[in-house]
Amino acid sequence: MTTRFLVICLTFICVSLNGQVNTDVYLFDLQINNGDPVLSNPKNISNNEGYDNQPSFLNDNTVLFASNREDQTDILRFNILEGSTTSWISNTPTGSEYSPLKIPNKNAISAIRLDLDGLQRLYEYDITTGESELILEDLKIGYHVWYNDHILVATVLVENRMDLVVSNLKDNTNFTFQKNVGRSLWKIPNSDLVSYISKENKAWEIKSLNPITGATKKIANTFRGSEDICWLNDSTIIAGAGKSLIKFDTESGIEWDLIMNFEQEEINNITRIAINKAGNRLAFVAEESPANIVQKQLDAYNARDIEGFMNAYAENIKLYEYPNSLFLEGQDKMKESYNSYFENTPDLHCELKNRIIIGNRVIDEEYITANGVNFRAVAIYEVENGKIIKATFLQ
Repeated sequence: MTTRFLVICLTFICVSLNGQVNTDVYLFDLQINNGDPVLSNPKNISNNEGYDNQPSFLNDNTVLFASNREDQTDILRFNILEGSTTSWISNTPTGSEYSPLKIPNKNAISAIRLDLDGLQRLYEYDITTGESELILEDLKIGYHVWYNDHILVATVLVENRMDLVVSNLKDNTNFTFQKNVGRSLWKIPNSDLVSYISKENKAWEIKSLNPITGATKKIANTFRGSEDICWLNDSTIIAGAGKSLIKFDTESGIEWDLIMNFEQEEINNITRIAINKAGNRLAFVAEESPANIVQKQLDAYNARDIEGFMNAYAENIKLYEYPNSLFLEGQDKMKESYNSYFENTPDLHCELKNRIIIGNRVIDEEYITANGVNFRAVAIYEVENGKIIKATFLQ
């Protein structure tokens, strides 16, 4: 590799130390037209830098979601009719809350609390006061759904997987029904069943569980490894697939069909879908655009902000010389290279000349200054799950 090309490559080396993907919560009006869901009136109801995720409906006119503030994550309540966030339900300096859900027959919600000491447990929060009470002490809950006011279906973290566990809070019993499941749990409308994602086989499956009898049944395969689903009604499943929403009709068995594709640049990798009880509103989570992620690393590079710069890249980032010669891989090597590069290159600067966006790829034409040398380069970035996973450089 030439010295000049090495300079180009080092310009974009980075490591992702920590931090969550930058996501936002979007809300839509929902109507059914000839059996097909139609979305309108889109709103970004979080509109917040950082992590906003896991929406659920407290009632037909109120959305709950986990939102980032002051280096922690708390539960935020959004009043749809007023069109604004009204209050924070939780404020826990010693931890962060995730996955809020209304508890049946109570003026309270449940949420996963991740404490600073590493404990991850399920708590109950009074909606009015925010006061909290531990629900389950011994289980490391990942995700959950209420079957009724005393039976909880949850995914529990065990080693490097999640297991499906049903907990009865009245008699304090916990029973594991299946190992290796996904995060999406829903009560199936007009039934006594809960749906979950089975990852036992190579092809992931949507299954139903009767928490009382323990009976399970396959409903359908997931769409290409997508594990975030929601029930529109008792026969229609909605899922996210990149920039699209898709549906599956369990009665006809017709394969996944497109509902809507979102052309907006800011909507990517749709996950965590929720529909209110009235069936007239839908919320989902979307990641920020690949162009924003690439621009953040460029801005951080020009500011010599090593932490911000490295946060744009995935842990297993791979750098290539065009077309396919791998020359650096992994965070450790990149951090080692870039610590000294930022410190020892006082004239470091990159000017963006042109940018093309094709799906999750961002192609930048750049004019680079480093160590008294000026040159042009092309960088091709591939973004996945909110991080740059691959960068290919051409001089």
